[in-house]
Amino acid sequence: MNAMTDLARALTHESSIPSSLFGLPDQAPHERVLLASDEATGLKAIIAVHSTARGPAFGGCRFWSYDNELAAMNDALRLSQGMSLKNALADLPFGGGKAVIIKPAEIKDRGALFAAFGRAVQSLDGAYITAEDVGTTTADMLGMQKHTRYVSGIPREGSFGGDPSPKTAWGVFVSIEAGVKAVMGRADLNGVCVALQGLGAVGWHLAEFLHKAGAKLVVADVDSAKVERARAQFGATAVSVNEILAADVDVLAPCALGASLNERSIPTLQARIVCGAANNQLATTSDGDTLHERGIVYLPDHLVNAGGIISVAREFRGEGEEQAVISEVSRIADRVTELLDRVKASGETPARVADAWARSKLVRPA
Repeated sequence: MNAMTDLARALTHESSIPSSLFGLPDQAPHERVLLASDEATGLKAIIAVHSTARGPAFGGCRFWSYDNELAAMNDALRLSQGMSLKNALADLPFGGGKAVIIKPAEIKDRGALFAAFGRAVQSLDGAYITAEDVGTTTADMLGMQKHTRYVSGIPREGSFGGDPSPKTAWGVFVSIEAGVKAVMGRADLNGVCVALQGLGAVGWHLAEFLHKAGAKLVVADVDSAKVERARAQFGATAVSVNEILAADVDVLAPCALGASLNERSIPTLQARIVCGAANNQLATTSDGDTLHERGIVYLPDHLVNAGGIISVAREFRGEGEEQAVISEVSRIADRVTELLDRVKASGETPARVADAWARSKLVRPA
């Protein structure tokens, strides 16, 4: 009875259900979706390979508590499709994939659980390469390395590697700079007010970059200790997680989970620009249209938050060197400028222009 109740609840909650088990509306279907479980460790994982047109599917592993398995499936499909667009826009030689692990109520042995996940990744024989995402750490990736070679985001002695979150934050930071220059005519961020929704690994690094550039910060996080730390270290103004999206600011930077921009939240937004690190910020494509109609410039997440995947991709290929990677991530700002030029020329919304631009790159080499 409980299982049936959960299923009924999921089926009445639109964001919890994939419209198709093969993919999302208006996108190519997923090439492969693997369900992996291991009773001994409690592993329940979904590995979604959206596209290998540009190369092996590359994307992180999320470790999260979901309301039900359908919600986890929907998240995996949305995230992996987003990775195809992100990797294409970043001109990386990789396709898009993502994994989600449903966080057990009780974790018996985290190392053993990620070892089991590593074996699942290895079973795909290189079709999918994993790395950190929400809820996973460099320690998890290091443990998996014993069971699969298809893992990145690992500290490597004497060479580039490790936690990609600072690179993700840097990409968002330079995108905010580019957006503020184009939209507000400002040469720098001094005095620009930015609302940060979420102070996790990426959000915190972004706050550091913004504070150093002279921006005024408004912050919210479910962890009150992080908020207090931001107030002390950055002079940030704290608001509740229910108020942050509607804050009276110049820039809104969603850095928590996805689908925060939806039919309920968008009418309350006061920011002129939305540019953040969270994946899949729009609940639906039409929400990007609504932002545009309201005169809010949305810089799509799969364009601006590519710094992390650039970092782990270069590490995986053995091409990484700190300053070179930072320089490559900084070029995201140029793509933001190009996107806004394309928007001006076409009259289409940033979300739709970025989507079409990315899909034009999702082609297999001749």
